[in-house]
Amino acid sequence: MPGESVVFVVDDDQGSRTSVVALVRSMGLKVESFSSAEKFLEFYTGESLGCVVTDMRMLGMSGLELQERLSQMGATLPVIVLTAYATTPLAVRAMQSGAVTMLDKPCQEDELWNAIRKALALDTQRRAEQARCQEIRDRLSTLTPSERIVLNLVVAGKANKVIAQRLEVSIRTVENRRRDVFKKMQAESAVELVRLVVEAGVDLGEEGKGESGKGKVGV
Repeated sequence: MPGESVVFVVDDDQGSRTSVVALVRSMGLKVESFSSAEKFLEFYTGESLGCVVTDMRMLGMSGLELQERLSQMGATLPVIVLTAYATTPLAVRAMQSGAVTMLDKPCQEDELWNAIRKALALDTQRRAEQARCQEIRDRLSTLTPSERIVLNLVVAGKANKVIAQRLEVSIRTVENRRRDVFKKMQAESAVELVRLVVEAGVDLGEEGKGESGKGKVGV
C-alpha cells in the first residue's frame, strides 16, 4: 500500500478545481484532480491513503452519490463536501454517510486547510484500526476448533470448572487449552481477551458450540 497521502479533488468546475489543487500543493501534499466522480472511480483502486474533496453538484454523479458509492465499496477515504447549495437535509445526509464536513462554496482557505488536515488524520486513524483488527483476526485464525470453543466460553465469563462440565472434559484439559488460547491471542487476562475480541468485532457465535454444533469435543 502506498505510504504517501493523496488529496483527491473531484469537481466539474475547472476554476474551483484548480483553486483547491493550488491550496493542497501549498500545503506540501500530493494531489490528484478529476473533472467527474465517474473518472475518479475509474482511477481509484481503494488502496491510496488520503481523502476526497468533492463538489456536491456535478454533471453525472453528484458528490453525495460519490460518497455513498465509496461507502458501498468499503472504502474508508474521508470525504469533504463542498457546495454552494447547502440545505439541512443535504447536510444531514452527507454527515450520515460519513462526510468529515460540508463547507459552503467558495470557502475560506483556512477552513478547507483545517478540514483536509482533519480528514488525513482520520484516515490514518482508521487504517491503523483496520490493521489492528486484522492482526487480532489473524491470531484468532491460529486457534484450533477446540481452542475456539474454550475462547467462546472464557469470553462468556465461564469458569474452568463450568467449561469442563460443559465440554465433558477434564479441568486439566481446559486449563491447557485456555493457556494455549491466551498464548496465541497474546492476552494476559480474561479481560484483555474480551477486549481483543470486541476490538476485532468478531462474532464468536453461540457459546460452546463447535463445528458439529455439539459441546463435547473430546478429552
